[in-house]
Amino acid sequence: MDQRIAHWRFNEGTGHETADLVTGGKDSIQFALRKGRFQSPQDPDWKKGAAGSALSFDGYSTFIRKPADQVRQPEGQLTIAAWIAPRTFDFGMDNRLSAVVNQHHRELGQGYVFGLFRHGAWSLQVGLDDEWAQVWCLDPLPLHEWSFIAGVYDCQSASMKLYLNGEEVSAAAVERPSAIRPSTEDLLVGRNNQGVVLAESFIMNHFDGLMDELIVYDRALTREELVALKEQHIRDAGGGMPRIAPQDMEIPRRQFSNDRHRPQYHLSPPGHWMNEPHAPIFFDGRYHLFYQYNPSGPFWHYIHWGHWVSEDLAHWRDVSIALRPEPGLDPDGIWSGSACLDAEGIPVLFYTAGDLQQKPSQSVGLARSTYLEDGDRDLARWVKHPVPVIAQEPGVGLFGEFRDPFVWREEEVWYALVGTGTGDEGGGGTAMVYTSGNLIDWTFRGPLYTSDYAAYPYLGTAWELPVLLPIARRGQQAEKHIFIICPWGQGAKVEVNYWIGTWDRLTCRFVPDHEEPGLIDVGDFHFTGPSGMVDPESGRTLLFTIAQGERTPEIDYDCGWSHSAGMPLSLFLREDGGLGIEPVEEIALLRGNKLYEASGLSMKEVNAGLSGIRSDAMEIRITFNTVMAERYGLSLRRSPDGEEETILYYNRADGMLMVNREKSTLDARERTGGIQGGTLVLPGDEALELRVFVDRSLIEGYANERKSLTTRTYPSRTDALGIQLWADGPVEDVSIEIWEMTAAFDAERQC
Repeated sequence: MDQRIAHWRFNEGTGHETADLVTGGKDSIQFALRKGRFQSPQDPDWKKGAAGSALSFDGYSTFIRKPADQVRQPEGQLTIAAWIAPRTFDFGMDNRLSAVVNQHHRELGQGYVFGLFRHGAWSLQVGLDDEWAQVWCLDPLPLHEWSFIAGVYDCQSASMKLYLNGEEVSAAAVERPSAIRPSTEDLLVGRNNQGVVLAESFIMNHFDGLMDELIVYDRALTREELVALKEQHIRDAGGGMPRIAPQDMEIPRRQFSNDRHRPQYHLSPPGHWMNEPHAPIFFDGRYHLFYQYNPSGPFWHYIHWGHWVSEDLAHWRDVSIALRPEPGLDPDGIWSGSACLDAEGIPVLFYTAGDLQQKPSQSVGLARSTYLEDGDRDLARWVKHPVPVIAQEPGVGLFGEFRDPFVWREEEVWYALVGTGTGDEGGGGTAMVYTSGNLIDWTFRGPLYTSDYAAYPYLGTAWELPVLLPIARRGQQAEKHIFIICPWGQGAKVEVNYWIGTWDRLTCRFVPDHEEPGLIDVGDFHFTGPSGMVDPESGRTLLFTIAQGERTPEIDYDCGWSHSAGMPLSLFLREDGGLGIEPVEEIALLRGNKLYEASGLSMKEVNAGLSGIRSDAMEIRITFNTVMAERYGLSLRRSPDGEEETILYYNRADGMLMVNREKSTLDARERTGGIQGGTLVLPGDEALELRVFVDRSLIEGYANERKSLTTRTYPSRTDALGIQLWADGPVEDVSIEIWEMTAAFDAERQC
């Protein structure tokens, strides 16, 4: 009799089915992109395996389900063996395993589950007559390497054992030996069949990585049999322990490149979920930018630091994850921070270390580049300092809200801002200042600046992502500083607010020139998460932000990605002392063919020339020279009949830069706004100059270097690719240029 319950070799190497050698049938592989909601259906990813090929599990949607009535139940003995190469480790919500394979109900004490836990611990668990029996190995499995793991339950010896690469690594005795209680649940590979539900759409406790040669037996294999099985797989692979190419452990960016809503020339993660980009730094000829990243799915949860690198601020490459949660300092998340150079000129990262068992749960961690040891200009490896370098003390700010360190150096002193609130009754947000002579030992210097919460309740009770940067008129030395924050807490309106003023490094205080904060972007919740740097190459003050996607969890599940970054911006002082903003000049490197150019034409004449343009990736530069209309601008992502369109326009009478998304999409499942915008006052007879970037669902408009408007649009019609001038009255003299735009990433070259 065949003592295997199931056996998947995963040797197909392509497609969305895999054969079970025991039943002889093929099991369907569930995968979100197979639905083909916003692009042609995609099959799950396959890679070279430990023996043959391997199936790549994406951490949230890839799994195999075998109905309970098609699976034989183990009785007094059980062995599960598999080759796995984890990409990341699951958070372990509700203390449940990210299952390699399972058919169980823990609360009823039925069945079995074999899988991984936080930080690489792993376990076999079975339901017996009187107990939920478990055996654990707390020594972490390696990431991005093949491991041959096995779990064994033997009723006769009343024991449970775990084996790694054929060697026993853990054992546990059961209280009273008995057969495994049968479970009526379906058997699942790659997903816990009691996984925790998050945001209605996502099932947690998922395996993330590569899997090969998964076998479930209804008998207890010996160590010798497991060694023989491992060696047979190695022989099948041609001998030698199998190795994994680094790119095979990355989420394949190419899987998402044809999604009709995913931006292509803006920064984005390879796949899944990102929040704010941060910690920009220039080192040895390359720009580095990091970002909040959940590599296990398109939802906010277990945050790592993703990493991009560029030589020109326009073309970017993905680098492996820079920081990930680990036991001790930051077990629950690596949240936002910044970067600077140490005394030897080597990059250092400062980040918010999350530990939910501590009060407060947030402190400031430090990680140093290994550049001096490995000479890697991509800065792929970082070593963490073992303890927090800054911790919030009682009485310093709003206790428990203490995050997003921003660090810089002036002369021989390093300064750090940490976002928090005043902690006073009726108090608002602030950023606390610390100073150091060595980046490890920090001295508290008090609040940088505190606004009037009663006067400006929309600034919230705490501030996130504080940024303080010098700012100058073009071609001149910096004469002012700009202080940028993102409000949080009661009453907060999540936008990027700023003050221009004077920074006194001796007193560590900032004195604004204006009490009421300014607003950079007048879109609706799409331009948030500020970070910045002074570019040592050009002296420019640079700003980076996130462009929120604002979609539903159900849509994020289906498309497999969420959010992207805004355009890198240059900040400067205008001649009138106000804030000037413009996309960095390097963006022109992404221009492709010029699609259209005209000067001195009326709206009717320009629209005739635009009638043949169909594109969802464009840069548009337009000046409205002679206009009698009160409202005028551009109709973008327009279907031929105008049934779908997004209108970006200026309301001259009210002095407002606006976007109308009432007809952006016919898809009722998409979250769409009505009409949003904010103040844009053009002095005198100054003509409206718009620089507009259309990148599939992402639209950014920059008006006269004074304000931006960032928004999202998700047309349901695939022919919503047109562009027209739009106005409620005569427009007689327009100058316009349009370029097609090329991708910031080479998706095929990068996995």
